[in-house]
Amino acid sequence: MSSVQHEIDERTSLTGSNKFELLLFRLGNGSIPEQSELFGINVFKVREIVTIPTITPIAGAPQFSRGVVRLREQVIPVFDLPAIVGCQPEKEPTLMIVTEYARSTQAFIVESVEDIVRLEWSQVISAEASDVAGSLVTSIARLEDDTDGSRLIQVLDVEAILQKISPMQTKHDDQLKAVDHSVQLKPGTIILAADDSIVARSLMQKALETMDVPFEMVKSGKEAWDRLNDLARAAEAEGKTIYDKVSLVLSDLEMPEMDGFTLTRNIKQDSRFNRLPVVIHSSLSGATNEEHVRRVGADGYVVKFAAEELTTTIRNVLAR
Repeated sequence: MSSVQHEIDERTSLTGSNKFELLLFRLGNGSIPEQSELFGINVFKVREIVTIPTITPIAGAPQFSRGVVRLREQVIPVFDLPAIVGCQPEKEPTLMIVTEYARSTQAFIVESVEDIVRLEWSQVISAEASDVAGSLVTSIARLEDDTDGSRLIQVLDVEAILQKISPMQTKHDDQLKAVDHSVQLKPGTIILAADDSIVARSLMQKALETMDVPFEMVKSGKEAWDRLNDLARAAEAEGKTIYDKVSLVLSDLEMPEMDGFTLTRNIKQDSRFNRLPVVIHSSLSGATNEEHVRRVGADGYVVKFAAEELTTTIRNVLAR
C-alpha cells in the first residue's frame, strides 16, 4: 500500500497530454460468481489511501454510510463502495480511499488496491458508446497488456456515485432558483457542452435551460472537437466563421478518447478557433488542476456543481 500511496503523491503533477493516471482496485465478487472485477478512479480525485480507522456510526445516516472518521483533523464520511456497486467482498475490507471531488471529501471502503496505471484517453471507451452503460460506470478502459480481454477496467462515474449517496438534484434546483440567469449569446450561436457523465450532463442541461441559451451536448472531447470542425465547415460554406455558430465551449476534463485539456489546447492552437472562449466545468478541484487549466489556455474554470458560479463565469467570459 505504501508504494501505491507514494505513486499517488508523485504523479498528481501529471499535466494534460491526453493521458491520465488510474487507480485500480477491487470490490469483491460482482454479477459473475467467483470473479473479482477491476474498477478504477482517476488519481487526481484521490487524496490518500489509508487503513480503515475506527468508524463512528451516525444515527439516521443515509444508505451505504458506514459512519464518519476523524482524519488529519477533519471529520470525513465513510461509504461502503462494494455495497454501492453491488459487490460482495470475500473478506472484511481493511482499506479505504479518501477522495476529493465536486467540492466534497469522502472515503470509500474497498476490498483491495491493486496498482496505478498511466493510460491514453484513446484507450478508454464510453460505456454508453460500448452499449454496456451502467448507472455507476462512465467508461471502460483497456490496459496495453490486455491481449485476451481479461483486463478491462470499469471506470466509475463519481458524479453518479455522489448523486446516489447524497442526491445533488434538489440542491442544484434550489441554486438555480436563486441565480441571475441573464446570459446573452450572439444571435444564431450556441454553447457547445461536453461531459461523459450522465448525471453531470443532466445537471448541466438544466442549468443551461434555466439560462435560456441554445446549446448542444456531446459526450466526449473528441465529439466536441469533431462537432466544432463540422460547424466550421458549415460556416465557411455560408461565408461565415465559427464565431457565427458557437459562442462558447463548456467542457469537462475527464472524458474518453480526448480529455478536456487536449480539447482546450486544440481549440487555442487552431487559428480558426483560438478566440473561442472555453470554460472548464469539472469535478476535479484544487490549485494544481486550476494551474493545468490555465496553462492550456482555458478562459474559465468552475468546480462542479455550483449553478450560480457557473452562470456568473459564463456571463463574465462572454463579456470579455
